[in-house]
Amino acid sequence: MAKEGMTQGEEVVLAEEIDHVRVITLNQPRKLNVISSRVVYLLAEYLERWEKDDKAQLVIIKGAGRAFSAGGDLKMFYDGKKSKDSCLEVVYRMYWLCYHIHTYKKVQVTLVNGISMGGGASLMVPMKFSVVTEKTVFATPEASIGFHTDCGFSYMLSHLPGWLGEYLALTGARLNGKELVAAGLATHFVSSEKLPELEKHLMSLKSGEENAVRSAIDEFAVEVQLDEESVLNKRAVIDECFSKDTVPDIIKSLECEASKDGNGWIGPVLKGLKRSSPTGLKMTLRSIREGRNQKLSECLRKEFRLTMNALRMVISEDVYEGIRAVTIDKDNSPKWDPPTLDKVEDHKIDLVFQPFQEDLELQIPEKEECRWSGKFESSPYPAMQTTNRTS
Repeated sequence: MAKEGMTQGEEVVLAEEIDHVRVITLNQPRKLNVISSRVVYLLAEYLERWEKDDKAQLVIIKGAGRAFSAGGDLKMFYDGKKSKDSCLEVVYRMYWLCYHIHTYKKVQVTLVNGISMGGGASLMVPMKFSVVTEKTVFATPEASIGFHTDCGFSYMLSHLPGWLGEYLALTGARLNGKELVAAGLATHFVSSEKLPELEKHLMSLKSGEENAVRSAIDEFAVEVQLDEESVLNKRAVIDECFSKDTVPDIIKSLECEASKDGNGWIGPVLKGLKRSSPTGLKMTLRSIREGRNQKLSECLRKEFRLTMNALRMVISEDVYEGIRAVTIDKDNSPKWDPPTLDKVEDHKIDLVFQPFQEDLELQIPEKEECRWSGKFESSPYPAMQTTNRTS
């Protein structure tokens, strides 16, 4: 299954078919298994094939090395700045894939033993079973670099209890494995040293039936007890502050709470928010708030628009400046434009949420009979890109 001219060990995604079990390994450990165009293409290809294969009953997804997946390939986006819509295909394919992961017909298990962030975490949270360990680290830090919470997370985070989703989306706060289970973003906590044994046990099951898989994982899982200092124990304050209508109001509420005893944890949160892209924060809060009243398909269409409009610099170049500061030059000193929240006008934010022409929207195949339709190659975009290259 390796790409022609490539040894299997070099392929970015490895796929194995063993009896009724199918295994995907994200295979770029030195790059923390970032999600590139090739990764998205292969994931979609394998998942479609296996969903249609009666012999395939259980799909296991894992990451090679110390990361599950650190998310999208930021350098790919940065390098595409000077070439109009150079990343359109991978963006379209990724959001289309996210819908199919959420609605997949076979039982899926992810074994997440390390970093799982942004788009990488979108391969973890929606699964029927997501197994995390003491080495798992989750975050959705997109707002801080001038982007928005993407890959279905405006849906997933907005459906968490209370206002926890707004907190995670705006601050990019990290959660550990125990916290992920407690928050409902993962299903089981298993010690990392037992993970290979669990995988072996899953492979040996005679059936991929949901209850059989659940029972198998339950044998290895331990009940989660949150550490005393866990941010999930600060839910009352989080709900009080992050329920506010605007980002400035959220910041004011946090500043008020920060002076109270036991709220020392708020200081770093405020510092992070004040260093983040004002445009990214405003886009993200609106997206999460809208997500509370949207279906998954609506969230993905919206996120596709936001992503393309951000990459097209419709109102700001902040996403490229954020990537530059964090990944390219690594000076961690981004120059945001506009530089402050009060300078980010609401009507400008409206622009990035405007619907596209209907045939240029992300095509989500919600009818079962055409479940795997709506692919990038059947959209108008390939012809448009060809025209752009030859004109």
